[in-house]
Amino acid sequence: MSKTRVAIAGYGTIGMRLADGAARQEDMELVGVADVAPTLAIRALHEAGMPYKLFLVDPARQPEFDRAGIPVAGTFDDMLAQADVVLDATPAGVGARNKALYAQHGVRAIFQAGEKNDVADVFFHGYANYEQGLGQRYLKLTSCNTTGLVRAVDALDRAVGVERIAITIIRRVADPGDTHRGLVDLLQVEKVPNHQALDLMHIMPHVQATGLLVHTPVTHGHIINIVATPKKTISPAAALDVFRAHPRIRVVRIADGFNSNAALFKYARDLGNKRGDMYEIGLWEECIGLSGNDLMFAINIPQEAVTIPETIDGVRAAMSLQADRLEAVGLTNKYLGIRTRN
Repeated sequence: MSKTRVAIAGYGTIGMRLADGAARQEDMELVGVADVAPTLAIRALHEAGMPYKLFLVDPARQPEFDRAGIPVAGTFDDMLAQADVVLDATPAGVGARNKALYAQHGVRAIFQAGEKNDVADVFFHGYANYEQGLGQRYLKLTSCNTTGLVRAVDALDRAVGVERIAITIIRRVADPGDTHRGLVDLLQVEKVPNHQALDLMHIMPHVQATGLLVHTPVTHGHIINIVATPKKTISPAAALDVFRAHPRIRVVRIADGFNSNAALFKYARDLGNKRGDMYEIGLWEECIGLSGNDLMFAINIPQEAVTIPETIDGVRAAMSLQADRLEAVGLTNKYLGIRTRN
């Protein structure tokens, strides 16, 4: 059986991680990555021995790559001509413009959360609505916060049903290296409801959701506090069992040293994960409890890598590689090295 040929448009924070994730899938072949300039990420790719072929979006900028000694395998069109599906990780708005080119080449496309919803046929999440993505030409991923939020709420919903949720997001203000945002010394709030709550209802329309978001001057990880009203009463201990059974949720303990977003990031580095990435969201054992029948818990979102598994799930759905949701996400997890922990 031939492998699905995957191309990456944009080799930035998400694109480089998508390339790594796709390259690890044993039933997929990474055609290459495309970008517009010899950025630091591209220069690092070159210094690492060019493990992925590089294609040039703008041929007029070829001299810049030549001066840097960075080999180019061809043009953006050349890459698309060799692909079955493209994972678009370009800046917001660029993917929508690229869509006409994808249609011209007859390739399917999966867009990241920065694009507007109307760019795609389905607003997609691997665990929550995999079946809706089957055979669709264009899928759009949820944001990093929404991706992790839906994982947790979907797991609880499948166990006991969820009527509604209220969330508070403590959001990192910028990615590492985003110096254009400047140095900040403030906590900035957004109006209720925040888009992550609205997006969750788009994916899970049977759940009522609202939420507040607070921007904080840190760069690694968001923390979301969730208050869920279940349809059936569930104890904190039983809820922890539900969360532990989910391969993309890592239940951790403050008592073991996991007392912050930084502790989780450091642990990922200590594990030897490339770039300190962690695909799983963290969920604190000591931060789960009841308020009446409502269940309250807190999760950590590793914003740079959390959407990678769901994007790979999107390839499986769009290309109809697996019809069964659990078989599909199970293969993605297997090839990414994600495993269930007791």
